[in-house]
Amino acid sequence: MIDIIQLVIAMVLVFVLMYGIGFIFNMLLKTTHFPIYLYTLAVIGMLVYWAWHSGSLLSHLAELRGEYLLFICGLLGAILSGKTIQFLRLRGYKMF
Repeated sequence: MIDIIQLVIAMVLVFVLMYGIGFIFNMLLKTTHFPIYLYTLAVIGMLVYWAWHSGSLLSHLAELRGEYLLFICGLLGAILSGKTIQFLRLRGYKMF
């Protein structure tokens, strides 16, 4: 089990990491929802990998108590990066 201080720091780090990566992807590829799809596919890929190598996916998912918050923070960072790019495009920034 993750300590509460480590969990809070990890949540902030995952959020900032996914926000930054999503913002760069949105800026370079000129898409808005690509980071959300990419993050979702990465999480699904990890679940398939765990199910393939551990035997039971449900027992492995039961062990992930605090890590669900990390997945949610990463998804929120990806969503917020898309909303930021949309906001900048509406304000007239052509480079985004």
